[in-house]
Amino acid sequence: MTSTFRRRALASVAVAALAAGGAAGVGSLAPATQALAQALPKTPIEAPEHPPGSFAGIVNKVKPAVVAVKVKLDDSADDDGEGGPGQPNLQQVPPQLREFFKRFGQGGPNGQTPQHHGERGAVGSGFIISADGYVVTNNHVVNHAKSVQVTLDDTRTLDAKVIGTDPKTDVALLKIKDQGSYPYVQFGKSAPQVGDWVVAIGNPFGLGGTVTAGIVSARGRDIGAGPYDDFLQIDAPINKGNSGGPDFNVSGEVVGVNTAIASPSGGSVGLAFAIPAETVQAVVDQLKTDGKVVRGYLGVQIQPVTKDIADSLGLDKAKGALVNSTESGTPAAKAGLKTGDVIEKVDGKSIDDAKELSRKIAGLKPGTKVELAFLRNGKTDTATVELGTLPTDLKSARSDDGGFSNNGQPRLGLGLAPADEVGLGSSGVAVVRVDPDGPAAAKGIEQGDVILDVAGTSVSNPSDVAAQIKTAESNGRKAVLMRVKNSKGVTRFVAVSLTKNG
Repeated sequence: MTSTFRRRALASVAVAALAAGGAAGVGSLAPATQALAQALPKTPIEAPEHPPGSFAGIVNKVKPAVVAVKVKLDDSADDDGEGGPGQPNLQQVPPQLREFFKRFGQGGPNGQTPQHHGERGAVGSGFIISADGYVVTNNHVVNHAKSVQVTLDDTRTLDAKVIGTDPKTDVALLKIKDQGSYPYVQFGKSAPQVGDWVVAIGNPFGLGGTVTAGIVSARGRDIGAGPYDDFLQIDAPINKGNSGGPDFNVSGEVVGVNTAIASPSGGSVGLAFAIPAETVQAVVDQLKTDGKVVRGYLGVQIQPVTKDIADSLGLDKAKGALVNSTESGTPAAKAGLKTGDVIEKVDGKSIDDAKELSRKIAGLKPGTKVELAFLRNGKTDTATVELGTLPTDLKSARSDDGGFSNNGQPRLGLGLAPADEVGLGSSGVAVVRVDPDGPAAAKGIEQGDVILDVAGTSVSNPSDVAAQIKTAESNGRKAVLMRVKNSKGVTRFVAVSLTKNG
């Protein structure tokens, strides 16, 4: 009892001393504070943007549109290791973040994957974007979903179906099956600034309807989670189960969708990453219309402009995207772009680096015409390019994908892309999709293999493969011989039967 009393007394003394010191400090610091105030610009002092005294008004307005997402997983879901349900492929994450980076749609305490007994499930968050019940969430929340349910703020639990997903941005679109008129929210009309308030609402640890607040800590974060990383970093407390949940501005508009945290424990440490609303809206519009996302394609290999490169080219700043090469027949080649060009602007807007150019082009639909401003031999020029279709969009319909053809053409059951475009070498054609029921799969061809030649002829793009297959078919061949290299570098010949679609 004596020690307890002594601790309390010491605490009281400390508080009293702090109060006394504070009182003394106010008097002594008053002149310095006044001098500092006079040195500041007048505008922020005369018209400060005060934060709201309470977020209750915002929460009451938008909370009915936020849902909890519950998923039953199918047998193809991976229970453990990297890339399992709700987990990222850690090989894509920078080494400095790999230990801490975690998806948080599912998983047990401290980021551990739970041991499943019986039917396996996952939880996350989402929000309704239309009165007829379209719901936005993360792809990794509903990946491998056998069934999906959403629980509304009024406690109703309703069945939903997956309309479409986009793994590259980690966005998914659901639709509530029950007809009705549902409360919904809208996307923000402008991007938030660093320092802006955000309110996050979601389903952390399955608790549902949880509200947290913070600010936008940074923009344009690239954490290595995907090819089009452009995350908002926020410090609002975000935890497992918040995946797919919205971040609102003080007007009640969605400015981001929570998708990842950096944490040594799996809990919030004030480092959360959200997909910007403009990215989500562009993806959702395509998913709603087509059920898939098809991205624009230039057909150039690019790299960042370093300071040394900028100096050698006579540039004032290290900005833009340097063209390494253009593939024959691509939109860029047709528009006259060449190796050594530095792309500086797209439709009049400056490009900071190669990554930003990739994001901008991928955010546009095939067929869109864009004006590129580029530097060549010290002179600025422009070119108008009609974008093609990104070859690695696995769900896009291609006439030259070497196997998913219609109208009676030979069919191998393969989706293909130039190997250099998907990081599988400088030559050959990469297998990016395999129909498990197709003739190529029956011969052991797998995703990640590289086709080096077909019928004795070297191939470098999907159209080369398609051309050789058609030639073999016209010559009455029942099979085509391919030389294929697997992921371990082992090369082999494979004879694949030629079948036709009716």
